[in-house]
Amino acid sequence: MGNKVIGRFAPSPTGLLHIGGARTALFAWLYSKSLGGDCFLRLEDTDTERSKQKYTDSIIASFKWMGIEFDQEPVYQSKNKDNHIERALQLVESDRAYYCECSSERLNKLREEQDKKGQKPKYDGKCRNLKLQRGDTSVIRFKNPESGSVAFNDLVRGEIEVSNKELDDLIIVRADGSPTYNLCVVIDDLDMNISHVIRGDDHINNTFRQINIFNALEEDHPVYGHVPMILGEDGKRMSKRHGAVNVLDYKESGVLPEALLNYIVRLGWSYGDQELFSLEELKKIFKDGKLNNSPASFSLEKLLWFNREYFLNLETEELLKKVISESTMFKSDDYSLAVVELVKERCSLLSEFENEGSYFFEDNVKINSQDAERILNKEGLLILDYLNVVFREIKNWDVKNIKESINKTMEEKQVGMASVGKPLRLAITGRTNSASVDETCFVLGKERVLERLKKILDN
Repeated sequence: MGNKVIGRFAPSPTGLLHIGGARTALFAWLYSKSLGGDCFLRLEDTDTERSKQKYTDSIIASFKWMGIEFDQEPVYQSKNKDNHIERALQLVESDRAYYCECSSERLNKLREEQDKKGQKPKYDGKCRNLKLQRGDTSVIRFKNPESGSVAFNDLVRGEIEVSNKELDDLIIVRADGSPTYNLCVVIDDLDMNISHVIRGDDHINNTFRQINIFNALEEDHPVYGHVPMILGEDGKRMSKRHGAVNVLDYKESGVLPEALLNYIVRLGWSYGDQELFSLEELKKIFKDGKLNNSPASFSLEKLLWFNREYFLNLETEELLKKVISESTMFKSDDYSLAVVELVKERCSLLSEFENEGSYFFEDNVKINSQDAERILNKEGLLILDYLNVVFREIKNWDVKNIKESINKTMEEKQVGMASVGKPLRLAITGRTNSASVDETCFVLGKERVLERLKKILDN
């Protein structure tokens, strides 16, 4: 391996990219980028029954949406099968692997006996030193060292070590000639010159086995970092019951990719007390932050907070473009721009803009009969009647003059803001809750406001 940092993310296209995988990919990508290196995408598609093109397409689409650009075209593990087998045979020739003819019946019986004795299930090495030749039902097993230990310095957890006695002689080529996961990973990492591997901590046991295979091939192994899993808010491993887990589900619900990236990078990585980062900033500073070794908890509420922050920080013109992509109600005009500017503080998802802003575009505002009975009573209608007069007198329709007219109504009728604001809000929006009523009046425009007041008063 050279001096250049080369990382990788290696999902199996047997399902959609979930939030945990996205975070692992982001960590691997940012770590490589922050050290001036490259990061590759490898699709581990050797499970031919479960690997589907639709999952591959979805994984690639997820990264495209998030803005994670890998440094070469995706590598498909299945295309390297011949090399996997060649390296396995090399291990057999160097006496670091062997053919095994133990039947499934024998192995099942062995496991049952070990289970009865309270022992860890483990191959007993029956064929280890028999020097068997390849047969029709033979598998190839890796000859794991029988003594000593295997250790590595984890980027997240520090020194980790296990006795070789805890590891058995794993199968590296099945009877049907297909190579198994741990062999494929080692050979692919060698062929791709991978120097650093950041992945989930569920791979730690695989790492010990892979390091021993690297050693048997007399090759250096990558630097490893194992990040802890993401938990739901209830402290249990994150699953569908905790909300959307597929990355593209968040896109469909109206989460900005920048917000999702910013949120998931904070699930297990920190840089002082800072919370908001641009992707370009993260590419520079990720190596200087801290990878945490305790599980992070996913909070939908916190994700929505990040999304709202990005709404507020985006130029309104840019935000409008994103809103238009989700809603046909909004147009590329000054009116829609003003609506988005007004309601964005009330929205946590792009999909919420249509609901929050719908009354700006409706010809006929619908009012709940119970709200009308409660708010548009005799006193409420008197307030609206007076507002109708003072609003007509406004020559320069702006927030300042609208606010002064509302204050004038309060003084004239000797009532508080609620007595004026509630009927006015209900009359012009059809709602009891909205953005500030004076700003809402301004954005709606004088003509629409007077039309809506007239409709209420005429009825």
